[in-house]
Formats: sequence, structure tokens, C-alpha cells
Amino acid sequence: MMTLSETAVAGPSFELTEEQRMLQDMVRDFATSTLAPRAAAYDRSCEFPHDNVKEMAELGLLGVTVPDTYGGAGMDTLAYTIVIEEIAKACASTAVIAAVQNSLVNFPLMKFGTEEQKKKYLPKLASGELIGAYSLTEPGSGSDAVAMQTRVRKEGNKYILNGTKVFVTNATGAELFIVYATLDPELKSKGVCAFIIEKNYPGFSVGRHEEMMGVRASGTSELILDNCEVPLENLLGTEGEGFKIALATLDVGRLGIAAQAIGIAQACLDYSLGYAQERKQFGKAIATFQLIQNKLVEMAVNIDAARMLLWRAAWLRERGQNFTKEASMAKLFASETAMKAGIEAVQVLGGYGYTKDYPVERYFRDAKITQIYEGTAEVQKIVIARHLTNPA
Repeated sequence: MMTLSETAVAGPSFELTEEQRMLQDMVRDFATSTLAPRAAAYDRSCEFPHDNVKEMAELGLLGVTVPDTYGGAGMDTLAYTIVIEEIAKACASTAVIAAVQNSLVNFPLMKFGTEEQKKKYLPKLASGELIGAYSLTEPGSGSDAVAMQTRVRKEGNKYILNGTKVFVTNATGAELFIVYATLDPELKSKGVCAFIIEKNYPGFSVGRHEEMMGVRASGTSELILDNCEVPLENLLGTEGEGFKIALATLDVGRLGIAAQAIGIAQACLDYSLGYAQERKQFGKAIATFQLIQNKLVEMAVNIDAARMLLWRAAWLRERGQNFTKEASMAKLFASETAMKAGIEAVQVLGGYGYTKDYPVERYFRDAKITQIYEGTAEVQKIVIARHLTNPA
């Protein structure tokens, strides 16, 4: 998607080619014409947007970075983040569905899956025949993922899993799940294993659907594993490698959430700017008032800064360099930018911004989750601090 060349200081040079602009324009047109008109209704109903997902699949947006040998679009990380940003400007719920599919499901399969697993699942994920979900969090373990209590044991030619997972995005619409369990909690990170679970496996079920403040159409629910039977060949990676897989996956996932946050923030700016240019008070458009201009300027500057942090992290990943710190920086700053933009957009619209007749109240609600999932803002600061104090 992006042409990235080295400058004299060995940094990224970002320049959109004609082909790349065409892709960006295509996703933007699709999001504006198709996703945006449906967003408020899905927010109200909390229904999983199957039609949105189907149409994204037809455009190749569910396998953005999957190699074409497995039926994907074969694009790079920059392309992925731009796709998610454009979708998020229209519908944050649909954006996180696409982000989970592309990063939390496709990536670990591409990176850690066997050739048989890749051939079996990646083409179906890229085409949208299968929708995927990612399940790490439990009722008693969020940021402290190593404290998970979901247990796994081997019995003959199967693994048997028992436990409950929560806050699983895509759960109500997914047929394939990446699920983590431990051989023994006493083993801490060394006991964690990752599994590829199909929805029809015995002992597997989707539980209570979460009634959430934002991204309400994301199909977020709990999973119940009651002696769930998983074939041995559906172990992802090796036994005890699950925590390593989870960390690597979350690094990539944070790029998608940063992109989602930037898209929400951009939607806030776009709408509040248009409103301020039309809304008149004291005989003048409120966009001429310095205090309103200050809000718009701060939104614009922070959005650009967040986007550059994200593109830098994506550039490092494409070069095969460690990008953990940069991904956390991008996710932290972008999520804070989205939250601030949501607050200010509501303020620009005043009383109208507080009503559901205008989309900024939805943007405001959707923005908050970007500070929480795939690592809270506090966790991102811990990750960044560790890299600052131990750069090696």
C-alpha cells in the first residue's frame, strides 16, 4: 500500500502511489456509502453486522495481509492500518470486526500455524467464509493474562479444555476461535497453550452477549468451554508457546486498534468542523470563534501525530524490526486522541452533541474502548517504560 524508502537518516519516507490512493479511495467510498448509513441502526440493535462483513469480504478486506498463495490480498501493514482507519470513520464496530479478523486471527495462523493449518483456514478467513475471534481474557484475568484459569489436558488424540472466556469480539458471528488455556497455572507463562477451535466442537458454546457502551455491534460475548474437545492437530505452535504467541499477536493487534482510534477521531473532527461552519450564533458561524477553532486545531494536530506514530510502527514491522514499543506508543496516543476528540466534538455541537440525532455521541462512546482493549492505556505505559529502561 505504501511506498517506504530510506532517507539519509534511515527513516521512513511516506508517499502514496496512484495504486495506493485508489485502494484508500475505494475503502473510503465503500465506508461512506455503505457502512456509515447503517452504523446508527447497528449501534441501537447491537446486531452483528453480517451484511457489512459479507461486503468487506467481497472487497478483500478480511485478508489484507494474507499472502495471495492463501487467497489473501497480499498487502503490507501500512495498507492494513489505512483500511481499518477508513472503516472506523464510518462504523467503529465494523472496524474492530475487521481488525480482529486481520490481526488477532490471521496473523497468528500465518506466523505460528503449520502449513496444514494455513491451507485449511487462511483461504476461508480471507474470503469471509469463516469469521474469526480471539479469546484471551477471563473473568479473573485481564491485563494479567498469565493468571488465566482455563485449563487444558491431553486425553488420547484430543485436548480437553475447561473454563470461561469473556469480552470476545466477533463471538456471535464467528465460526473459528483462537483460544488460550494453561496446562497448569503454577507454570505461569510457560504453561500457556494456544488452540484453533471451531464453533461446532463438542463442549464449546457462546455464552452471554455483552451489552456495551460502545462498539455495540461487535458481537462481544463470553465463551464457555465445558470439556471442549480439540483435535491434537489444532494446537497452534507448541505446548507452552501460547504466551509468546499472545504477545506477538497483541503487538500486531495494537496497530489495528490505533488505526480504529484514529478513524474515530477523524470522524469527530470531520463532523464537528462541518457543523461549526454551518452553525450560527451571534450572527456568525461558530467556526469563526477562536475557542471553537482551538478545539478543531487540537484535534487535527493530534490526529496527524497519532497517524505518524502508527505509520512508523507499521514501517518497523515491515522491515522485520522490533516494533513493540512503537506499537504501544501508537495505540496509547491514538486512543487518547480519540477520547479527547470525542469529548470536544460533543462540546462543539453543544446540546445537539448530547443527543442520538447526531453521530458524535456514538463516536464518543466508541472511542472509550480503544483505551481499554488489547492492552489498557496503563498497560501500554508499562510496556513503553520497560523498553525505555531496558532498551536491549
